[in-house]
Amino acid sequence: MARRCELTGKATQSGHLVSHSNRKTKTVFRPNLVNVTLQSDALGRSVRLRISANALRSVEHRGGLDAFLLKAAAGDLSTGALTLKRDLEKKLTAN
Repeated sequence: MARRCELTGKATQSGHLVSHSNRKTKTVFRPNLVNVTLQSDALGRSVRLRISANALRSVEHRGGLDAFLLKAAAGDLSTGALTLKRDLEKKLTAN
């Protein structure tokens, strides 16, 4: 399983920890991924996703999963989230 957020695309980064004496030690910075179940109001079902805690805050700020997906760029989304976005757009254009 990749360490990548399914909604924002946030992934593992590498860099240095720099001490007071300016020694550099290689390290890996991983995103804070959590398994969540989010409700899609338009589709009428729940969806399990592995997203970063930051993305969860963004979903709540934008007013839910549906609003977040409609505004999100397709390049950042995973294949599962992209399929969900397409289903959502089909459902909304049908109504």
